[in-house]
Amino acid sequence: MKIVLRIALVLLVLVAGFALYVQLGYRKTFDETPYPTTKASQDPEMIAHGKYLVYGPAHCANCHTDKGQEAQVEAGKELPLIGGFELNIGPGVFRARNLTSDKETGIGALSDGEIARTMRFNVNHQGEAIVPFMPFQQMSEYDMACIISYLRSTPPVKHKVEPSEYNFLGKFIKTFIFKPSMPTEPIPERIDADTTSEYGKYLAHSVANCYGCHTDRSLKTGEFIGEPFGGGFVMEPSPETKGYGFVTPNITIDETGKLNGWSEQTFIARIKQGRVHAASPMPWGPFSRMNETDMKAIYRYLQTVAPVKKTIAKSVYAPNEIELMPKPKG
Repeated sequence: MKIVLRIALVLLVLVAGFALYVQLGYRKTFDETPYPTTKASQDPEMIAHGKYLVYGPAHCANCHTDKGQEAQVEAGKELPLIGGFELNIGPGVFRARNLTSDKETGIGALSDGEIARTMRFNVNHQGEAIVPFMPFQQMSEYDMACIISYLRSTPPVKHKVEPSEYNFLGKFIKTFIFKPSMPTEPIPERIDADTTSEYGKYLAHSVANCYGCHTDRSLKTGEFIGEPFGGGFVMEPSPETKGYGFVTPNITIDETGKLNGWSEQTFIARIKQGRVHAASPMPWGPFSRMNETDMKAIYRYLQTVAPVKKTIAKSVYAPNEIELMPKPKG
């Protein structure tokens, strides 16, 4: 009996020590992550392009407006990016920050390098790695400078947003898994918009994040575990989806894919149509306002992606069907 008690005591001490380590260590910093040399500009052309990206393909406005304003953003209203949107998922409650130029509650006190480091490497101004919601690791220097230029041009709005809150799972992930999101290729200086598949690849991977949602990934680590654009990424129900669950469709041209047989005009018409399901996590509003050059480029790129034979039986699950949903992997 004494042996059992001793073992139990040792285990208790180990568990308590581990929990304490996580509680004290989850805010580790990555100060060695470089600051990009990105500089904001007052050039009207750059500011206009940044605004287009923010409210269009980069869909920053979808997250960086306040709770309850989703319908207005969807309808095309260019609301100030005061933050406050919440996403309640497994590791905690995540809140999008105020991106106006207010110095106290926004980004007015941050340098261009600090903003660019958050966008490019997912490392905030305090040096901590954050949830990799932003897929901008390979975004061109020009496009990033345009976005920051636009943000700098907006009027300051004082609107305090509470920090994101990590539960124990989230703190565990931050302690042992989170790290800066590093570019895998040289950063392009500028990529001029055209209708080529090359430009479409850039948009689909580094601006609009089609790849990030339409490729299966682990919800625990964020690692991609599926074939590119083959779908199957499970988005479990949350308050943001009004209790509905979603599985991203396969958007390759395979016979099992959503785009099989679609013409370019069919694709453009569907994107312009916008939202069909009220709770869909896809930013249909901003995407529907992309110009046709960008839409054509994305379509032409998707035509070149290797076909993935993967049938997604159902993409939308009503609250009474959630038990039928596939389980997230990883």
